[in-house]
Amino acid sequence: MDPKLKELSSAIRFLSIDAVQKANSGHPGMPMGMADVATVLYKYYLKFNPKNPDWLNRDRFILSAGHGSMLLYSLLYLTGYKKVQIEDIKNFRQLDSICAGHPEYQKSSGIETTTGPLGQGLANSVGMAIGQEVLRKKFGSDIINNKTYVIASDGDLMEGISHEAMSLAGHLNLKNLIVFFDNNKISIDGSTSLSVSDNYKKRFESYGWSFQEINGHNYKQIFNAIKKANKSKKPTIISCKTIIGFGSPNKSGKASSHGAPLGDDEIKLVRKKLNWKHDPFQVPVELLNSWREIGNKGEKIEDEWNSALKKKNTKIKDEYKRLLKGELPISLDKIVGDEKLKYFQSKPKMATRQCSSSVINSISNDVPELIGGSADLSGSNNTKTDKAKVITSKNFKGNYIHYGVREHAMAGVMNGLALYGGIIPFGGTFLIFSDYLKPSLRLSAIMNLRVIYIFSHDSIGLGEDGPTHQPIEQLEHLRAIPNLNVFRPADINETLECWEIALKSKNNPSAIVLSRQKLPYVSEHKSGENVCSKGGYILKETSENAEVSILASGSEVEIALEAQEKLKAININSKVISIPCHDIFQKQTESYKDAVFGKNTFKISIEASTTSGWKSTVGKDGVSLGLTTFGRSAPYKDIYKLFNLTSDEIVKIAKSKVGK
Repeated sequence: MDPKLKELSSAIRFLSIDAVQKANSGHPGMPMGMADVATVLYKYYLKFNPKNPDWLNRDRFILSAGHGSMLLYSLLYLTGYKKVQIEDIKNFRQLDSICAGHPEYQKSSGIETTTGPLGQGLANSVGMAIGQEVLRKKFGSDIINNKTYVIASDGDLMEGISHEAMSLAGHLNLKNLIVFFDNNKISIDGSTSLSVSDNYKKRFESYGWSFQEINGHNYKQIFNAIKKANKSKKPTIISCKTIIGFGSPNKSGKASSHGAPLGDDEIKLVRKKLNWKHDPFQVPVELLNSWREIGNKGEKIEDEWNSALKKKNTKIKDEYKRLLKGELPISLDKIVGDEKLKYFQSKPKMATRQCSSSVINSISNDVPELIGGSADLSGSNNTKTDKAKVITSKNFKGNYIHYGVREHAMAGVMNGLALYGGIIPFGGTFLIFSDYLKPSLRLSAIMNLRVIYIFSHDSIGLGEDGPTHQPIEQLEHLRAIPNLNVFRPADINETLECWEIALKSKNNPSAIVLSRQKLPYVSEHKSGENVCSKGGYILKETSENAEVSILASGSEVEIALEAQEKLKAININSKVISIPCHDIFQKQTESYKDAVFGKNTFKISIEASTTSGWKSTVGKDGVSLGLTTFGRSAPYKDIYKLFNLTSDEIVKIAKSKVGK
């Protein structure tokens, strides 16, 4: 082994210690404890090129234990990533420093994903490992052959998402996935024995993983463990018995080193114990050069890889370039237009979950990067079409994943698939179960990922399943998330348009919310402009001088149109405004919104959901029909009537307000 390994590890430790101390905030214990593992990984095994951080075939290094972020930032600086300079480390946790409190994904930085909420990075890594297998089948094992390495903490493995994700990884036999378990037996409250007595070996082996246990400070054991893991036919977890705060005379092995600076006096003692004679943030030139040599090795490896890519036929090379840029096939607009024309002629009555299935079926051949799935609700979400080919442990040529009842892991895995590159993931569950996956969905939005969530059974319209399954507040929860477009289409035409927007949205996730019950065809246009692209539009008006504007989304658009006909019969002119996406509509100019609503119209909104989000749209004088309580178990038409979500109620309110 290289005699410099201790010095290389010390550089990580002291950059981490000094950054946390200067910021007076952070987590020094984990970087101190895992520095030895990280050093061996980077020096001997990790395939990466700091000069091209986005090289598709690089190994992924995921710090799931994101609180130990200084470990990652130290590695990125030491190995020569341009976006992480010593000044950034000196400004750890300060405004505008890339070295944020927890790792925040940034393209071309070496920070592969946003972590901090424990378990998320672990789930992302499963998605990346699946992505690798899918693209390996597409481009060949000489082009795609990378590994995904993860550092996970005790806390990561306590989180429920870790069980879901690791179970799925074992089921799919993701042999390219290697997890280092920082088994330091310390969490914030103290010893992990306060809350955990798991037999980790039995747990991981029951998932179908290979398990190893080593001294996380013994370089030879670390080296041999990674070597063995690279030859394994299963995903591997390496339990690294480490000392949190390694090298600290008074705080090593204690919770006090986890989430607080060591203090100047203790740092002096650590310097003495580890024989580090350099000032804060100072890495000797010779040692820094040794780290830079580790980083420089990747350039030659990528050059050799580029030579292999050049030998591929033109079709493969062009497809590779397209996927890398995230560009859609040029045929998408035509497909959507043709489908809209077809349905304009037939005007079918369909549940929007069926509409979504039709869209998936029509585009799946022309958008091969689409990888779908469902959390054990394929038939209900209608995410699995006749063209779906299931991904299994023995066949990664497919485009559909059976996630099982693992909503949270599904969303985390989809983030990993999107982050890997060349894949657009979508996954389905009931809207009510969006609660189970929201932490991962929120991270989709933070990271600006093109991930598409399919949420069916969107309201009291699911009927007899009752209030446990009837989402009331979920739409508003989702709409409150920045950078997430929440679509609730009213028919097949709007569903096509919402899907088109979602697929073209490179920098944000989308949630497409769909009905269980059948809805009539309501669209008035057959092709051309995507009217949903502005979030809301005039669907139908009985006069340019309308007295009432009726606002609705999804299944309630039908009710709004019924009300419009009844109002027309009593000489009250109205316009029905469909708002399939609040998020996009609110971003439109005031002049556009004024044109949609008209001047001096009284506004009524109707949606089978909580009304709070509509109040700003209808104004202080408007009325919002919706729900302020949980639903009931009954046929859906009876429930709508019970809660006054009817055309008659709209007519009653309109008459009282316009004086007729």
